Amino acid sequence: MAHQDRRVDFRSVCNARELRDAVESLGAGADFKEVTFREDCSWKPLTLVAAGLFWAFSDDETLTGRFAAARRITQKAFRVQHELATSYQAFMKMFCRWTVALVAAWVAALRERMAEKFDRHRVAGYVVFAVDGSRIELPRTASNQQHYCPLSAQGKRRRRRKSRRKADRKKADNPQSWITTMWHVGTGLPWDWRSGRSDSSERQHLLEMIDGLPAGVLVTADAGYVGYEYWKALIDTDHPLVIRVGSNVKMLKKLGYARERNGLVYLWPDRAIAKQLPPLVLRLVVVNGGKHPVYLVTSVLSKQELSDAQVAEVYRQRWGIEVFYRNFKQTYRRRKLHAHKADHARLELDWSLLALWSACLHAQSWQNFSPAKLSVVRVLRSFRRCMHEYRSVPEPGEDLATQLALAVTDSYRRANKSSRDYPRKKQETPAGKPKIIYATREQILYAQQFKSIIRKKG
Repeated sequence: MAHQDRRVDFRSVCNARELRDAVESLGAGADFKEVTFREDCSWKPLTLVAAGLFWAFSDDETLTGRFAAARRITQKAFRVQHELATSYQAFMKMFCRWTVALVAAWVAALRERMAEKFDRHRVAGYVVFAVDGSRIELPRTASNQQHYCPLSAQGKRRRRRKSRRKADRKKADNPQSWITTMWHVGTGLPWDWRSGRSDSSERQHLLEMIDGLPAGVLVTADAGYVGYEYWKALIDTDHPLVIRVGSNVKMLKKLGYARERNGLVYLWPDRAIAKQLPPLVLRLVVVNGGKHPVYLVTSVLSKQELSDAQVAEVYRQRWGIEVFYRNFKQTYRRRKLHAHKADHARLELDWSLLALWSACLHAQSWQNFSPAKLSVVRVLRSFRRCMHEYRSVPEPGEDLATQLALAVTDSYRRANKSSRDYPRKKQETPAGKPKIIYATREQILYAQQFKSIIRKKG
């Protein structure tokens, strides 16, 4: 890439300059026309974004400590002639007001950089996105409890059983933020996300993110993303799907709506029939080899376009989003946020995710390896070391670009750890086998009527 070809004498460039170059490179296409500050404001859109990224990426134990470090680095890196505002309260007030516009502009720039890599990182010929959700813990404050605890935990809808332990009730009332992420399989980077209360609907989050997907990408998800409404929304927008199904899904066969073939099934619940909506035509693929069979459905009916083995490979690649969440929560240490106010917690979560996305994307631009080889922990160390020593001039080989180029995972093979007798917090039952029944005469008649109506419209 162009910025890789620049010959920079690192003996005369301090770490702050390298951090500025990284921010300017990532934000080269960012359009901040919707962000307008007062003339006497000491911040500019780019410096505020840079401070937000440094603030979110810092490993300081307090949010005020992170701001103080981010302010100093921004002042030095961008050679700001006037003194940047020193008030943390004023900084957060500006963040609350402008985060939506700043994040939108920055995300657009990151997506443009990511889209350049799509053709090089296809799976089974498709650009594949995975979607999944997770919970992030928050401090137990009144503000966080009001905005992030489930509505049922606020004494409005739940009748607690007397037999329920006090500790269980307390744990259920802990504030948590639910985050649903749209994750690109090829680059291992996020594309979009939504967050909300701990009882938020991840399937509703999926509906909100569909419009932001590139055209024609394939979406894969686990058994939590089943439902006629959600699958139809993907299919209607020309997004093929590969989704796991279990015993909570009932499908039909021998409906006669499409040309019959092996594995052809239909999703057509009664409520869809009542609303006069057509059945969804799908292909069922059974994958064996693990402890339990895995049942997958795809909207790609032709095995020439997507074979059964490729369907299994697409779903196998979905596991990468679980690794992404592990890196975000464990390696990045964002399992529990620090913000005591609900609106600040939202900012901390959004900017933490944006900072990790930006750092990993910038690291990939300096590497010739597969994105799967990227070491998140080494990327974190490289950036944080640069931030801690922002006034220093790096020694040869210790500059940020060189360290990011070397931020890859080691090559030795790990031993199988499945036999370790670790206590498991989650004892999840297998998804089970979907319920597949023969269509009734009434359903077949309805299907023929829908088919004739569609032919007339065509």
